Amino acid sequence: MQSEAMIRAVNPSPSLSGPVVLHAPKVRRSPLVFASPHSGRDYSADLLAWTHLDLIALRGSEDAFVDRLVADAPRHGAPLVEARFPRVFLDPNRAPDDLDAAMFDQPRPGATGSISARAAAGLGVIPRLAADGRPLYQTRLPLAEAQRRLDVFYAPYHTIVRREMEAARACFGDSVLIDCHSMPSSSARGADIVLGDRYGASCSRAVIARAEAAFRRQGFAVVRNRPYAGAYTTEHYGRPEAGMQALQVEINRGLYLNELNVEVSGGFAAMKRAMDAWIGEMTEQAGDHRSAAE
Repeated sequence: MQSEAMIRAVNPSPSLSGPVVLHAPKVRRSPLVFASPHSGRDYSADLLAWTHLDLIALRGSEDAFVDRLVADAPRHGAPLVEARFPRVFLDPNRAPDDLDAAMFDQPRPGATGSISARAAAGLGVIPRLAADGRPLYQTRLPLAEAQRRLDVFYAPYHTIVRREMEAARACFGDSVLIDCHSMPSSSARGADIVLGDRYGASCSRAVIARAEAAFRRQGFAVVRNRPYAGAYTTEHYGRPEAGMQALQVEINRGLYLNELNVEVSGGFAAMKRAMDAWIGEMTEQAGDHRSAAE
């Protein structure tokens, strides 16, 4: 169990914010909507009470500090949806029924008995394993706790994401969700950035080409869809034919993070400047919303 001092060190003012925060621009100037679903670090006492692992083990599941890397999106006229709850307790990039029934003290009403590959691997919407493969829990969780997390964390996050995408579509005729993540340097396969569009299914060729070109102008090595093509968010929101697109962005953590102790490295400031420039270019180009739907 972590001390209150350690909890405050991660999240100095947990009482000042809800589990999901919308950072809205003063004026919406772009059909882009940015989201940071996995950088939450609000390890409140009620969440920590469920697990026996220490804070560093829990934080290994974060896309740590991605929210800070993309924090200037509103300045460029695009909203940013930030999940402040930890991914290790609830993963909004999974389907709401992506649960491993064996984790809970009773069957879920209406459950079919089937289980997804992600949930079977311990990485469902309520994760069973930490990033290092250790079990998060020593006993089964109450099914009521799973429902509480879905109600308190998951539902508000997706309500805001969908609302912002629909608002962008209403203003510009279409909307583009930029789902922001980071990847362990060990899985990056030499890439600085991996762009995921589910092999062309979740956004137009024009959008991903524009994103790739803008990253390359910042000097990054960029690949598409390997090893990360996108998960629930890109699949669920990426409907180009309906004027709603989704692109996943994975940033190599080695560029800005000390991965062992989950602290920013000396490269963080340069990475933030590069991301700010990339966001500026993307929002400016997307201002001509008609070309984003090509």
